[in-house]
Amino acid sequence: MSSLNKRQGNLKEKVIHELTEYWINVIYLTLVFASFVQYRRFILASHDILYENYGVAVIKALILAKVIMIGSVLRLGRGLEDKPLIYPTLYKTAIFTLFLAVFAVLENVAKCLWKGTGLTGELVQFLGNNPNEFIANSLVVFVAFLPFFGVKELGRVLGQDKIQALFFRSRAGKTSKQS
Repeated sequence: MSSLNKRQGNLKEKVIHELTEYWINVIYLTLVFASFVQYRRFILASHDILYENYGVAVIKALILAKVIMIGSVLRLGRGLEDKPLIYPTLYKTAIFTLFLAVFAVLENVAKCLWKGTGLTGELVQFLGNNPNEFIANSLVVFVAFLPFFGVKELGRVLGQDKIQALFFRSRAGKTSKQS
């Protein structure tokens, strides 16, 4: 096989790997955000307030999955990978939660620029009127990221093939030795 064919094969494998990882991230984040949208809907319905922002979960998941991949390319959260898995898991969870919080602020800045409203006033309003919601959203993301990065760290240490086999392949034929 020529070196050009090898590079094309490697590029194809890399693209498939990146797209697969992206869509796994999107599915996970959509499930997390959709559950909280539903929770918000139930809470507001108990006060006779109609809430129908269902598409927000999917849009937010599509964007944040890409933000996570950008953070990975920037090597965010690397540094404790030789420690027991709890350390890199908690570290990456905290770093990516902060990264997404910064992204949320930048998203609001972009909205201000798009609307043509004053940047400073809108940013103060965003952080002033909604500090509890901002903190609550960050907490939800932090808790959602714990298993997310826990499984990713297991995959890094054990290998992605091993994790996929454990989660998605039948083990019915295997017997465990119990004493």
